[in-house]
Formats: sequence, C-alpha cells, structure tokens
Amino acid sequence: MSREQDELGNISLLGNQHVSYPTDYMPEVLETFPNKHPEYDYFVKFNCPEFTSLCPITGQPDFATITISYVPDQKMVESKSLKLYLFSFRNHGDFHEDCVNKIMKDLIRLMDPKYIEVWGKFTPRGGISIDPYCNYGKTGTRWEIVARQRLEQHDLYPEKIDNR
Repeated sequence: MSREQDELGNISLLGNQHVSYPTDYMPEVLETFPNKHPEYDYFVKFNCPEFTSLCPITGQPDFATITISYVPDQKMVESKSLKLYLFSFRNHGDFHEDCVNKIMKDLIRLMDPKYIEVWGKFTPRGGISIDPYCNYGKTGTRWEIVARQRLEQHDLYPEKIDNR
C-alpha cells in the first residue's frame, strides 16, 4: 500500500467525473478515510440544506436541512460520498424521524465515531414542520454521558421559526 493510499483510505468518488447519482437509498456509497488526529476530540459538522425524501404514504416530496455533527475516532466520512448518500434518499419513502435515525445508524456502522448527532429540520407540510433529533455516544466512554446530556438539552434554545 502506498503512503498516499494509507493517508486517504479507500476513496474512489472524490474527483471522479463519471459518478452516477443513486436513485434509491444506497448506504453502500459511503466511504471513509483515516482520521489523522484520533488522539484529539473535535467535532466535524455537515450542513446539508437540500435533503429530499418522499412521504411513505402519499409519495409527496419532503424537504429538509440535515445537520450531522460527529466526533471521529479512527475513521471519517468522505464528504462527496455523504452527498451521494443523502441524495439517495430522494426517491426513498420514509417518515422524517426514520430518515434521521437511519442516517445516524448508517454513519455509526460506517465510522464507529465517539459521538454523533443528526438533526433534521423539515419544511412544513400541512402547516406543521417536524424537526427530529437523534444522537449516540460510544458505550462506556464519556461520550455516552455527553449524548444523554445533549439529548436532554438539545432544544433548550430553539431557533426562531420564520416560516422556513
């Protein structure tokens, strides 16, 4: 294995001009690369303002901003693969709460992070917006306690809703 392959991991999508966009839910598109600073705890945050999925009952589109924050351990998610993965929900029918939990669980399986949280801020349909939040802290670590505390306090200071 070359030094570059060791540093970059198994990344095949970044820089590839011939990537096809998945048309249905596809977690296998996710890729990782090694965390070069596993001895430090730090957050990586993705803001994904163009998330789309389908209502599982009506088939109508749902739109959201998905925010993913995590504290990496040994692996990190590659951003282009994450973009393609989130795009794969475009024709996928699931309730908002299911989409957010599915994203979190897929990323846990992929990276085994110390901590992760996923928050979906969906635009209103029928006059109601839904904002599911989920998180996870690695069992037996201080991040398990952080996860519980953040879950209990995640919405202490809710943002002003201005008709998204």
